[in-house]
Amino acid sequence: MASQSRLVVGLVGGSHLVNHAYFMLLPPVFGPLRADLGLTDAQLGVALGAVGVVVTALQLPFGSLSDSRGRTPVLAISLAFGALGALLTATAQSYAWLLAASVVTGVGIAGHHPAHYPLIGAATTPDTRGRAYSVHGFTGALGFAVPPAVVAAAATLGLDWRLAIGAIAVVGAVYGGACLLAFDRYVARDITHPTSDADRAGRSPGRDRSLLDRARRELRSVVASPPIVALTVLWFLTSAAGWGIKQYTATLLSTGYGFPDATANVAVSAMLTVGAVVIFGGGYLTDRYAAGPVLVGGYAALVAVAGLLSLGTVPVVGAVALVLVLSATVDGSRPARAALADALSTDDAAGKNFGLLTIGISGGAAVAPPVLSTLVARFGVTAAFQAIAALGVVAIALTGVVLSASGTALVGRIQPGD
Repeated sequence: MASQSRLVVGLVGGSHLVNHAYFMLLPPVFGPLRADLGLTDAQLGVALGAVGVVVTALQLPFGSLSDSRGRTPVLAISLAFGALGALLTATAQSYAWLLAASVVTGVGIAGHHPAHYPLIGAATTPDTRGRAYSVHGFTGALGFAVPPAVVAAAATLGLDWRLAIGAIAVVGAVYGGACLLAFDRYVARDITHPTSDADRAGRSPGRDRSLLDRARRELRSVVASPPIVALTVLWFLTSAAGWGIKQYTATLLSTGYGFPDATANVAVSAMLTVGAVVIFGGGYLTDRYAAGPVLVGGYAALVAVAGLLSLGTVPVVGAVALVLVLSATVDGSRPARAALADALSTDDAAGKNFGLLTIGISGGAAVAPPVLSTLVARFGVTAAFQAIAALGVVAIALTGVVLSASGTALVGRIQPGD
């Protein structure tokens, strides 16, 4: 990648790490919040849910703003509100205060995908985009691990949880300022600001219609694209499968294969680490061949691995080997999904499209818990993995629908010079 492309990917990757850290602020401090503020588990669940509701609700508005006004204004809102939300969380003195902090944090988190993906798409070429998206995915995975690690380190040192969350807020704010300054000084405007049809015609996009009319028109334009709608459902399915893998793999190893709980949890940690690293392999394969083969291969592996584990008859060594690659079957295809979405998006619709796709991610994470927990309660944990395998089958079929509807072939491609 050219130097400016590397700079954009690095800056966006750092922003992804920071935003995902904001997403994980509350779970590591549930215990202190119960003790300090006298909160119940239900109240903490509402506070955590408020973040997700705000993130989902603002995807299309932020996507529209990203497409009409620029990627960096949305990035600035995201980084500023995220840091402010973290600071409010660290200083919360009441439940109402914590709820307000959750809403502010949600506003910050909501802007990162509608800004990040279009920035990467504009800064890279088709033969480097998969690897760029793999960096984005890897830094996001690191971000989820930051708050638990920082809170644990603070507790080990005898420091208050508020200092830990406050430190994340300060570091995030400093990074946000440096990131935005770098974009302003070193990144070309044609990367940070899209060119719409209206701009090319020399007129303001909103001059001849009301804000409400524009919002309706933009929503219709997004949902009227069959490939994007189908891809949104695909992101929903993979989000649901990923949630099930993370939540129930330790239980499967414990109840289905007789692993001690501690060993099962270590195996899950190793599985997630392998998945994060395999993201880079998925990016490389996407660039070398095409998104289609990577997606189909990943989902086929998901079907095979989840299906075999659900049998409960795999030898212990084999079960460990399968678990280590289980998360990678989904994580490795993430760069391909993003690259395919970018290929299906025009420059002035990428923000809205990725906003809609993020709603698919949020929807999968919201639907999977009640559905899979019901299956586990009635039929045992192996039923969850049978369901995950079934999601993989549907994902393969839907990938074919997306590629067919977009006129993209499933066959691979060789990049020039290979």
